[in-house]
Amino acid sequence: MGDIVEDEASFYSNAQDYWKDIPPTVDGMLGGYGSISSIDINGSKAFLQKFLGDGEGKTGSGCALDCGAGIGRITKRLLLPLFKTVDLVDVTQEFLDKAKTYLGDDGKRVGNYFCCGLQDFVPESGRYDVIWIQWVIGHLTDDHLIDFLRRCQKALRPNGLIVIKDNVSYEGVIPDEEDSSVCRDLNIVCSLVSKAGLRIVHQEQQKNFPKELYQRWVMITPAIKCFCITHKRHFLCGTFSGRPPDAAASLSPERFYLTDVFSVRICCFYITEYF
Repeated sequence: MGDIVEDEASFYSNAQDYWKDIPPTVDGMLGGYGSISSIDINGSKAFLQKFLGDGEGKTGSGCALDCGAGIGRITKRLLLPLFKTVDLVDVTQEFLDKAKTYLGDDGKRVGNYFCCGLQDFVPESGRYDVIWIQWVIGHLTDDHLIDFLRRCQKALRPNGLIVIKDNVSYEGVIPDEEDSSVCRDLNIVCSLVSKAGLRIVHQEQQKNFPKELYQRWVMITPAIKCFCITHKRHFLCGTFSGRPPDAAASLSPERFYLTDVFSVRICCFYITEYF
C-alpha cells in the first residue's frame, strides 16, 4: 500500500477528522445505509453461531472484542446477546460516549471502552473468545494490519476466533479520499493474512442486501501455525470475492486439529465488491 498511503500520519489523522464529523447514529455508522443493519446483523449472527458452543473445538461465549465499534451497533445486536462480556475499541471518543446510552441496560456487561486507533491498540493477552473486526481494516496500512492481526492472535482464548467482515475490491487497491481509507482486492488481503502467519480456508456469501449495493461476501479462513504449545487456538480471518485462491477453501477445519500444537484458524466476511 506504499504507493497509496504516501503520508501515514495524514492517512490516520484525516480518518479521525472524518469520523468526528459523522453523527453518532446507526445511519451515520453505516454511511447512510442504516436500513441494512438488521440484514447485516442477521447474517453475522448465523455465521458466528456455527462456531460457538460447549463441545470440543467450539468457541466459548465469555468475552468478545468489537473493533471499530462506533456507537456499539454490533455490540448491541450481535455480541452482547451471545457473550457475557464485550469490550469496545474505537478511535472516536464521541461514539464511545454515545454507546454508553445506546446500549441501555445491557451496557452493564461492557467490560471496557477503549478510545484508540487499531494501529496502536494492544488487546489484553488471552482475554477474548471472539475478536470482531468489521468495516475497519481499510483504515489500517498494510504493515499495521499485519501487526494488529498478530497481536489479536495473542489476545485469544483457547479455540478463540478472529472475524473480519469488510469490503473487497475487484482488483488492486481503491482509495477513498473522503474517509481516508482503502479497499483491497482478494489477492492483497490474502497476502497480508499470510504475512500475519495465517491462511484462508472457507467462504460464504452474505444474502439479502439491497440490489443497489454491491455484492457482499462472507468467508471463513482457518490457518495452521504450529508452536510448541499443548492447547489449540482458532483464529478466524480472511476475505474472498467469490473464488477461493486454492484448494484450502474446500478443506474441513477438522483437518487442522493437530495434537499438542498451537492451531490457528482465521475466519472472515467479505462485504462489498467494487468494480
